[in-house]
Amino acid sequence: MQRQNYGHSPPLHHPVPQHVSTVPQLRSPPPPISSQPQTQGAYGNPYQQGQPGQPGAAGGNMFGQYGNFMNDPTTQFAATMGQNAFKHGQEYFEQNAKRWINMPALKHYFNVSNSYVVNKLYLVLFPWLHKPWSRKQTVGPNGQEGWFLPPRDDINSPDMYIPLMALVTYVLLSSFLAGIRGQFDPQLLGGTAVTAAVIVGVEIALLKLGCYFLGINNESQLLDLVAYSGYKFVGVIVTVAIAELFTGGKGAGGWVGWMLFMYTFSANAYFLLRSLRYVLLAESTGDVRGSMQTNTRSQRTQRTTFLFGYAYPVQLVFMWILSRL
Repeated sequence: MQRQNYGHSPPLHHPVPQHVSTVPQLRSPPPPISSQPQTQGAYGNPYQQGQPGQPGAAGGNMFGQYGNFMNDPTTQFAATMGQNAFKHGQEYFEQNAKRWINMPALKHYFNVSNSYVVNKLYLVLFPWLHKPWSRKQTVGPNGQEGWFLPPRDDINSPDMYIPLMALVTYVLLSSFLAGIRGQFDPQLLGGTAVTAAVIVGVEIALLKLGCYFLGINNESQLLDLVAYSGYKFVGVIVTVAIAELFTGGKGAGGWVGWMLFMYTFSANAYFLLRSLRYVLLAESTGDVRGSMQTNTRSQRTQRTTFLFGYAYPVQLVFMWILSRL
């Protein structure tokens, strides 16, 4: 059945407003400021404290019951006891350190400058190019002659800043290289530090024993020997770092590592031979701080043998152990 067609329907026309009126925009007043924070549901902002329904609302602290840890009387009592113990320990050390350590003499070895550190590192690595090796002297504070200048003013003066920093750098470098190889262990950091400290302690004990048999009783001479015993770490650091770059993580066991080791060992030995001559083979009797007179030919021969043995065989063994870590 077909639908009957009645023709086209007329188009629709929407009414157009003749008078446009402007409706004013009304704004609600701001909400009153309340002393109580508004709740934001069970999952509120965890960084705002004291809001109900939030994880950090307990006790008005974002850490909950642990936020008042320092306000606990037991904790405050323990902190006070710790501070008192540290204070008394520091006072005890300051009072008794002077009995075993000559602090004014020790400060002399840390009187360095940036230019001295750079030039000294160059001297340790390339001693063949350096002249002269004699130390500079001046008049002491009490008018005595033969007083050595501090490291800041004399490149040939030994210091303890470079040996100490080299020891710390060696420990950190060994742990860093172990981490690159995927062999890092938290115990490795302490083990390397203990090994290096034991080697330094054994070397200082040998030096003290040698000074005892050779009749070297001056305290400043012993401090000089202790300072010179730490320069080996500079050569060990250079050997380990450069060998690691050339061997691709295989350590200092390849031919590049052995060549670097022989060079740094020879440089350190030559540096010690030239630097320690004024300590072990000094001839002047007017030197108050560092020189001793070698009266007999046999005494001079003994000191020369001791100097050679310390500079070559002893350093060879210790530097080889350190470079294998």
